[in-house]
Amino acid sequence: MSGCANEDYFQEDALVTETELEGKAPAGPDSVWVIPGRHYDRSGFHRFFWGDHNREIWATPVKLPVFKLDSIKGGLQVVDKGGGFQTTSFELQDSAGRLWAFRSVDKDPVEVVPPFWRRTFVANVLRDQMSSANPYGALVVPVLAEAVGVHHSHPEMYYVPRQDTSFGEYAPDVQGTVFMLEEKYKKPPDITADFPKAEDFVGTEKALRLRFESNTHHFAQIEFARARLLDLLVGDWDRHKGQWEWAVQKKGVETYYVPIPKDRDQVFLEMGGGLIPAIVTSKLLVRKFHSFDDDFSDVKAYMINAAFMDERLLNELSLQEWQHIAKDMQAALTDEVIEKAVRQLPVPIYSLTGESLQHNLKSRRDLLLQAANSMYSILAKEVTVPGSDDKEHFIISRLDNSRTEVTVRRPASNRIPPKQLYHRIFYRKETDQITLRGLADDDIFIVKGNVNNAIPLKIYGGLGEDIIADSSSVAGLKKKTRIYDTERGNEIYFGSEAQDRTTRDVRVHAYDREGN
Repeated sequence: MSGCANEDYFQEDALVTETELEGKAPAGPDSVWVIPGRHYDRSGFHRFFWGDHNREIWATPVKLPVFKLDSIKGGLQVVDKGGGFQTTSFELQDSAGRLWAFRSVDKDPVEVVPPFWRRTFVANVLRDQMSSANPYGALVVPVLAEAVGVHHSHPEMYYVPRQDTSFGEYAPDVQGTVFMLEEKYKKPPDITADFPKAEDFVGTEKALRLRFESNTHHFAQIEFARARLLDLLVGDWDRHKGQWEWAVQKKGVETYYVPIPKDRDQVFLEMGGGLIPAIVTSKLLVRKFHSFDDDFSDVKAYMINAAFMDERLLNELSLQEWQHIAKDMQAALTDEVIEKAVRQLPVPIYSLTGESLQHNLKSRRDLLLQAANSMYSILAKEVTVPGSDDKEHFIISRLDNSRTEVTVRRPASNRIPPKQLYHRIFYRKETDQITLRGLADDDIFIVKGNVNNAIPLKIYGGLGEDIIADSSSVAGLKKKTRIYDTERGNEIYFGSEAQDRTTRDVRVHAYDREGN
């Protein structure tokens, strides 16, 4: 791990050699024996410092079908080359117009570091730590997702022969490599029987933009919570906004976005066993790289990369709703379902890890209710309730010393009927801060209730000519409402409880809508 980066770090061809093939049955006419990551098979000395990870899985021969661009799925063509800094990926299209993602199983993370470090030992370290991923983990997820009612793709693994030239100018990027093929959900031709109510698909950025532009657009929060608990079950820590697509469903004037998780590259992560990774992945450093085991010892670790999404898409659900979802999932995830899911692994990999993986999944299923409680508690600490660029009425009722009720309504306008957009009762023992944001247009905020204690409240009126009135009263000297807006163009009644935080600075209206 010392010195300069190894330019030939990755293997040239995943195909097994004659020596490696010894004792194995022939793969058959359209399949071959491959080893996805020989380069991760390291000495005991190396593993002592850098970890066992999933090295044995990467270095075990498995039988995979050979990828043939002109015949798989009735024949595919390359539409675009994509991928982030780590993964080689392509967008393929079949004769029916359906889109498919074709992604390398192995990754090269070297591009995520500054150029200076790419030619140093740092590149070697980062590449070696990719052995913590489970290259076959995505194959287990569909059976679990189907059982609990979460949309999913159907990933398949293939080997691209060293001599394959069907990708034209991109041939060197795929030759001799193991790839994963799965459906993409981007446009109407991608609709299948799995989406009987869908009219279209959109990406996260577009869905967020439309949600905040109009209060006729909504995210399906219960479905998203279900998907997020599935993420916890399989230990998928990397659920940032780019890891989702959304099925578009219409109900009258309302549009709902139903989640479709994608890119299950980080399920069943194994970071244990090495001195250095044990230090680096502690809660004081990079805690999100949390090894998959039989419990949820650090739920927060699985929420770090998804914080932007969780805070915006899970802000309405009560503890009872979280618990109902978790119990429903526990009932659906029978031992038989979990065993069937794990059986989707290639036979040699199942022989290595099948029993332990089944044990861990069953144990985590049994603890899913506790995990849901933890996730709820983390999210309930500070909650933001944003409106949209349309008119909204925010009604805040301080019910008693422990409860605060927040209701957001859409007034009728043109051909759009009135609708309750949001409702939740917050508890002082759970929530330290409630923030309301009007975004744009002319909004109304009403705060009422006379109590001895209450949850602190922040109100951001947003753009537009807003009416903000606080008639509430909370015992004690410290005021529990803070009102933020521009000094002119609004009607604000501070009463006895609100602090005046108005300003001439229009930046007070800033709100991160898209996580950019």
